[in-house]
Amino acid sequence: MELHDENTFKIRSYQSALNSLERGDADIMELSEDELSKVPGVGKSILEAIKSLKESESFPQLDQLLEKTPQGILEILQIKGLGPKKVKTLWEELGITSTHELMEACQSGKVAKIKGFGEKTQDTIIQNLEFKASNAGKWLYADIEEVLENLTEKLENELKESKVTLVGEYARKMEIISQAEWLIGAGNISSIKKKFEDLEDFEMDASQSGPFSIRGKVQAVDLKFTIHLCSLNDFPVKQYALCASPLHLQSKISENLSIGDALRANGFKNDSEFFSQHKLQYIPVEMREGYGEVQLALEEKLPDLLEEKDLKGILHNHSTYSDGKHSLRQMAEYCKELGYEYLGISDHSRTASYAGGLEIEKVQKQQEEIDQLNKELAPFKIFKGIESDILGDGSLDYPDEVLGSFDFIVSSIHSILNMDIKRATSRLLAAIENPYTTILGHPTGRLLLRREGYPIDHKTIIDACAKHQVAIEINANPWRLDLDWRWVRYAMDQGVMLSINPDAHEMDGYGDMKYGVLVGRKGGLTKEMTLNALSLDEIEHYFSKRKKELTQK
Repeated sequence: MELHDENTFKIRSYQSALNSLERGDADIMELSEDELSKVPGVGKSILEAIKSLKESESFPQLDQLLEKTPQGILEILQIKGLGPKKVKTLWEELGITSTHELMEACQSGKVAKIKGFGEKTQDTIIQNLEFKASNAGKWLYADIEEVLENLTEKLENELKESKVTLVGEYARKMEIISQAEWLIGAGNISSIKKKFEDLEDFEMDASQSGPFSIRGKVQAVDLKFTIHLCSLNDFPVKQYALCASPLHLQSKISENLSIGDALRANGFKNDSEFFSQHKLQYIPVEMREGYGEVQLALEEKLPDLLEEKDLKGILHNHSTYSDGKHSLRQMAEYCKELGYEYLGISDHSRTASYAGGLEIEKVQKQQEEIDQLNKELAPFKIFKGIESDILGDGSLDYPDEVLGSFDFIVSSIHSILNMDIKRATSRLLAAIENPYTTILGHPTGRLLLRREGYPIDHKTIIDACAKHQVAIEINANPWRLDLDWRWVRYAMDQGVMLSINPDAHEMDGYGDMKYGVLVGRKGGLTKEMTLNALSLDEIEHYFSKRKKELTQK
């Protein structure tokens, strides 16, 4: 509607209805007309649109708009930093109707010459187009998990006499999956290949396949697959090799022997036996990345990794006080129902007006409600927090007397993301040095497959967190998973606690804790170095000790 200069009032009415519908718990397809008409913002025209959606999965106004919109324009609208107005300008002034045409126009300098664009915007568009292209056909682990697990079950049912297992990136719990890989061990490999010709879930590519491999695409999703075939006798060694990164396989067990060399000897029934034969501590599959884990295993210094059951509370969550879907009471009661001992509520601060950030009066109102709920829900406890925006100069988003009213503060950057490494690092350092910062939130601001994070000097940031006793968040939202697992061990070595936070904006968001644990384990995270593995009494002491130190400064 914005793209085609529809009536502004109409656009706002749709946005208002959308906000109301998204905040509701019910599936709009299940609601009656009477129930829908009671939703704020749902007037006659939007009610008619929903009725049509139920019947035909579309509605007349949408169809009309789509008819006069080239498909490529819809793709351009998905590019970060390009809103409907800018896309409309590109379409009208340069006739751009595809991402390919947009890239050509940027590379020739035409986009920079358009009023309201300039060189900087043009360069950003190029970067975002390149980022989008480099991630085509890739999936977040969380988004592809169910598909791959279901396909594995189908393969096991279809190939009952064979051994079937997922290998590759998925087996190592990588945050992004670029290819699905399975290993099948069988007595008769040619019969397995023949069966695949009849499996509807897999689109085979004969030109890319070989005697011991089947390649192609998974039918339901845009994802490449490889099926590795081997004898039942070779299954253990192949499974280990295909579940490890090349760097892990190159890692040395002794001066003249690498993991890969040892595997080629092939004299073990499973990976536990392999580790025992070579006097290595067992290395969990997710850690087989070549990040020093083999040396640690030789020295028997691999830690016991964090498990989901070790987590005692959930910090960094949003409610309807800012941009959450569920009320403070709902978020707290569900958290308690899941078996956690405490909840940290940290709605957006006032600068984040786009997300309903809390003005000071609203902060006071929320804290009063928390006090009341804590009386009702005891011994479960809600801690008073805020996700304070780190402003352009690195300062936090409230005066000290307001910051001092919180039990903990998650400090995060949400604006001015186009920073170079020097500015981003200095901005974060200022926030870390602020005595009110308890946790540094999603340190790079990345959105996997959508947006690169701003560049930061990780070592400098982690060292500063160690100096000022600031915990670092592993944001468990599958789109973020930030702090990156590759920096977890360095953080722990410096004595920095990690906090696995779901950044939940609704009750279902608590389920993302699983993915934070997965990437934490990849980095070697332990229960002892996880902030929210502390019991209620322990974290209460942790927060109160920090606040006491503040008053003494």
